[in-house]
Amino acid sequence: MKKLSAVIDEVKNTKRPKNLSKEFQFYGCSICEVLGDTDRYSLYIKLAKTHQRQLLEQALNFVKDYPNAKSKAKLFMWKLKELKSQGYIA
Repeated sequence: MKKLSAVIDEVKNTKRPKNLSKEFQFYGCSICEVLGDTDRYSLYIKLAKTHQRQLLEQALNFVKDYPNAKSKAKLFMWKLKELKSQGYIA
């Protein structure tokens, strides 16, 4: 079992915005960190606010299946676009 301080150090990201108050903001930041695209926090927060959670989860799980992807952010956006074109409503 890890110490609490070790877990906090793993989760703590210095580039993460400090003024997060809503749940969708935290979710957008977590998507951003999973994808490794920490320069675009606002994009993922906006997606978390305007799109269905199920749609974002499917796209994120698709990306997680490709650990050696050249750009996980591009793959995520492509899959999100594909899911939306298949009839999911955002």
